[in-house]
Amino acid sequence: MKEASTEGAVTISLAERRVFSESFKPLYNEGMSLVEQAAEYLDGKGRAEAKKLSRLAATLYAAESMRLTTRLMQVASWLLLQRAANSGEMTREQVAAEKAKVRLDTASACEQAEGWAELPEAFRDLVTRSLSLQNLVRRMDDQVYGGAVAMPQPPRRSNPVSDQITLLNTAFGRV
Repeated sequence: MKEASTEGAVTISLAERRVFSESFKPLYNEGMSLVEQAAEYLDGKGRAEAKKLSRLAATLYAAESMRLTTRLMQVASWLLLQRAANSGEMTREQVAAEKAKVRLDTASACEQAEGWAELPEAFRDLVTRSLSLQNLVRRMDDQVYGGAVAMPQPPRRSNPVSDQITLLNTAFGRV
């Protein structure tokens, strides 16, 4: 019985194909739209809603809005680099070197954190959507550029000590 030869076989990465083709546009548009929505919310309705929160929830809101902004800016940077590669403005090697500066691991407070339920629903939705987008981008990045094996992000768990340290750091401006 003859063994099948795999010499010359080419493995196609679906993530790589998506990142370096026209099918990247919807992901790019989704990411940039989320950045715009978050900025619009934080500068407008979110600012007004934050003023109505208790001290604890307001502190959590401040910390989480900083994480949200950081997370979205990192994802946007990654998306912009991929777009530059798609359009031929940068080589894959240049993108790989530049993307080393991009962090796709910005965490979030957990839904069981004290004060979380008091946060405005629109804000919590933005946080959830940004985490989903970050996870998708991180998985794609790992598949395309051979990063660490894509590990599913564990669900956000409550860590009372960590939550309190975060609140204290935020309160004293050390986030």
